[in-house]
Amino acid sequence: MKKNNVIKWTFLLAAIGVLTLPAQALAGEVYKLGLSLAITGPTSDAGNPYSKGVEDYFNFVNDTKMLGDDKIECTIRDDQYKNDITKRNFEDFLDQGIVFYLNYSTGSTLALKNDFEEEQIPVLPASFHAGNLVDSNYIFLPIASYSAQMIGLTEYVSKNHKGGKPKVAMFIHPSAFGRGPVEDVKKAVAAGLDVEIVEVVEHGKDLDNTAMLKRLSSKGVQYVLSHTVQSPVATMLKDASSLGLVATSFGEEGKITFLGAHYTGGNDLVALAGDSAENFYWTTSYIVTSEPGEGTDLQLALAKKYNRDEKAANSHNYANGMMVAQVATEVIRRAKSKGKEITKETLYEELLGMNGDNAFSPKTTVGDVTFSETDHAGVDTLQLYVVKNSTFMSEGSPFVPEYTDKIK
Repeated sequence: MKKNNVIKWTFLLAAIGVLTLPAQALAGEVYKLGLSLAITGPTSDAGNPYSKGVEDYFNFVNDTKMLGDDKIECTIRDDQYKNDITKRNFEDFLDQGIVFYLNYSTGSTLALKNDFEEEQIPVLPASFHAGNLVDSNYIFLPIASYSAQMIGLTEYVSKNHKGGKPKVAMFIHPSAFGRGPVEDVKKAVAAGLDVEIVEVVEHGKDLDNTAMLKRLSSKGVQYVLSHTVQSPVATMLKDASSLGLVATSFGEEGKITFLGAHYTGGNDLVALAGDSAENFYWTTSYIVTSEPGEGTDLQLALAKKYNRDEKAANSHNYANGMMVAQVATEVIRRAKSKGKEITKETLYEELLGMNGDNAFSPKTTVGDVTFSETDHAGVDTLQLYVVKNSTFMSEGSPFVPEYTDKIK
């Protein structure tokens, strides 16, 4: 009897082994990534939907088996826009064995630049600061830099203003993020871009821009180009509206036409500024859900699948988070298809090869993502949008700013 029991348990254990080993094999690999960003604190109005876009897209990758039985595990941490917390998060991610890193702010991207070089890890930040790429091999901008965006807006002013040289002011965030494109715009003007920069204003935390707006108007400023986040722009637009200074048509004489780069606009701006946002001009490389298309369908379907509210679902920063997750997934997919082991090195190689016939179209942007040894800025194309009847609508066709190459 004892012998029969031994045989029985031996057979059972063998059967369990037969069942277990294939299950383990089918479990696949787990590729670890990390994201540190401001879910709370300053700029969280952008960081919060951004984090949701990243989280949802990676869940979609895993749930639909886009990588077969392999999965992406992306740990997302709130750093409250504080560089020291970002650094601690990054170091912890490294201990976890990440092969790709998603960073957020301009300040922390610059502060960690040497760390990225030392670790030789590919990095996609939410910061589009052109200075991120200086003396860097491992940082890649998802879309056109803030400098390219602000130059593109300035070119639009120059080409469409009537009646002499247009006078412009710049309204910027009091940080490395805000100051980033200022010198490049000035270089473009020095290189022949026909505008006069009357003043550069770093906004404070106060809730009244009345004195500033009156001063700019008295100097003949007809255009204010903003590079900050939505909240201060909304406050400025409301103040300008109260003063009767908001132009009802582009370049209206005696009024001010307001324009802004990526983080100044989107549906959140309209929600914050209300009717005062009418005729606000804005540029980014991302699609907006107010216009039909494949990218809009993709974004709204993803948000619906993971039960996001309307605000997140229609945010361009949700698309922003989706897009960096799309790029990270694509380089993993490409490396796998070539039989490569998924490492920091192989993913870096795939990013460098994302050009020409190998360009990547995520559908969440108005142009293709291209990277190479000499080009670490992803989508070069921009789209100008303008608020009409409380909705951002495209103005003209996607374009590439002319002066970005002239100031290199």
